Amino acid sequence: MKDERYDTLPRGTGTRAGPLFGWLVAVLAATNGGRAADLFATSLAQLNTSIRQARPGDTVTMANGTWTNADILFKRSGTADNVVTLRAQTPGQVFLTGASRLRMAGSYLAVEGLTFKQGYLASGDVIAFREDPYSPAANCHLSNCAIIDYNPPTRDAETRWVSLYGFSNRVDHCSFQGKENSGALLVVWLPSAISPDATRPNFHQIDHNYFGQRPDLGINNGETIRIGDAATSFDISHTVVEANYFNECIGEIEIISNKSCENVYRHNTFVDCEGALTLRHGNRCTVEGNFFLGHGKPRTGGVRIMGEDHKVFNNYFQDLAGAEGRAALSIMQGLVDSPLNGYFQVKNAIVAFNTFINCDHGLVIGLADTLTGTSRETTLPPVDCRIANNLVYSTRNQLVDQRITPVNLTWEGNLMFGTTLGISVDSGITLADPMLVEAGNRLWRPAPDSPALGAAQGEYSFVTTDADGQARPARKDVGCDQAAVGGVTQRPLTPADVGPAWMALSIQTLDHDGQKFTLRWNATPGVTYQVQFSADLATWQDAGPAITSSHSIETWSDSPVTASTSVGSWRFYRLTQLP
Repeated sequence: MKDERYDTLPRGTGTRAGPLFGWLVAVLAATNGGRAADLFATSLAQLNTSIRQARPGDTVTMANGTWTNADILFKRSGTADNVVTLRAQTPGQVFLTGASRLRMAGSYLAVEGLTFKQGYLASGDVIAFREDPYSPAANCHLSNCAIIDYNPPTRDAETRWVSLYGFSNRVDHCSFQGKENSGALLVVWLPSAISPDATRPNFHQIDHNYFGQRPDLGINNGETIRIGDAATSFDISHTVVEANYFNECIGEIEIISNKSCENVYRHNTFVDCEGALTLRHGNRCTVEGNFFLGHGKPRTGGVRIMGEDHKVFNNYFQDLAGAEGRAALSIMQGLVDSPLNGYFQVKNAIVAFNTFINCDHGLVIGLADTLTGTSRETTLPPVDCRIANNLVYSTRNQLVDQRITPVNLTWEGNLMFGTTLGISVDSGITLADPMLVEAGNRLWRPAPDSPALGAAQGEYSFVTTDADGQARPARKDVGCDQAAVGGVTQRPLTPADVGPAWMALSIQTLDHDGQKFTLRWNATPGVTYQVQFSADLATWQDAGPAITSSHSIETWSDSPVTASTSVGSWRFYRLTQLP
């Protein structure tokens, strides 16, 4: 008779706590629907129905195969503990082709394992974290996905592969390769000035992604990542870009274009990228612990600075051959009465504890430019900046190329050597051989008797670790590397460290019989694999043709001739799954 007793309670009565609590639990249980469901879809109509039916904690699974012209609106709301997921049946085996696109609208959504290829959009976003301007996403997650060669037939057609709107969204372990047309590959959009969220930071995260092979666009608007735009450049985004691998990103001079405030760029690796991480607009950004490796290729660059209160520290620059705005590090001149899309004067920048090795143009101070579409030239020098505890070694050009006399520039604790300094010797610059030795990953580090050890000047309390993640003691070393034993948590990344898990598979065994190497791995019949090799973990080559497996265990062997060439030298192998 319990149910009858509950029914006799007056509506709105709260005096009988026990029965009311029991009724509330029953309602909540009905709302949650019990256990999470997995809704399987084999067609676009079925997919749309499954998405509409999905509740917090549910998963919508797309069947393996090709989905052509699929316009997917993933519009639901989950919770922090019960995310709504849209995923591939097998990661990497759901192919979105034709004019397919994906929009994520709502909160606590996750998308996993999809591949866009063999198609394009004529305009707009391939993946957008919103349905429309009034429904941005929040706390949503894109991971283990790929967009490959998804280009319209003409380069002038502007599209973006990923547009991040809203707040606290994440893009990680994805692969983006072969964008050839106009438009930044990945854009973070800030709320407009008239939006009620105009002063609210984004707090997005972009990490462990592979950004690869973007050819020269020949015009502006070819960035790999852009965070903000000129109109919102004084607003705070606070987006973190970390642990990504940028390989041959050549689209334009700005590999990353920062156009907002308080963003963080850390622990990324840039390999053979013909451009620079550019702090184009905005203030108070951090560039920390990145590796810029150019291998002597023309136009490869490092970091370019505009704006106020930026910190650039613990970065490693090697064999960069770019000049001007593609120098290893350039500090720009400012424009008098600069408009939002102009060049704001550099103020209070700190460039500290960086290492520059064999770069054609190491430090360029006061680089001039002209505002696009006008004859207005920059004339304002950097003000109140600090260049401290950097290690610079090169035998090319000048170590410091100063184009304008800076105002109140402080040099402190720098160690430089190799060629002409380029400026009058300052008490904050020591000209001495840093005594470098080539160590792992072909990086150059101070030897045990290097004058860089323990020679840093000043406090710089924000520099608590080095580029390897090792703790900095009270007596810090000059440059990005602190001589220490153990504790390494960071290093230059390789493609195997990033991107979708299904693209970087595990080699089960590697044997060498004196003539050839043999690799074995767990395979999926019908899936295509590519074995690659490298001598330095930076540049990789295909080791023979791709293999489409017909077995659950796959085997690959190199030829005796190829194997013999590696005797006495390092050879590294990796395995990737082709989409």
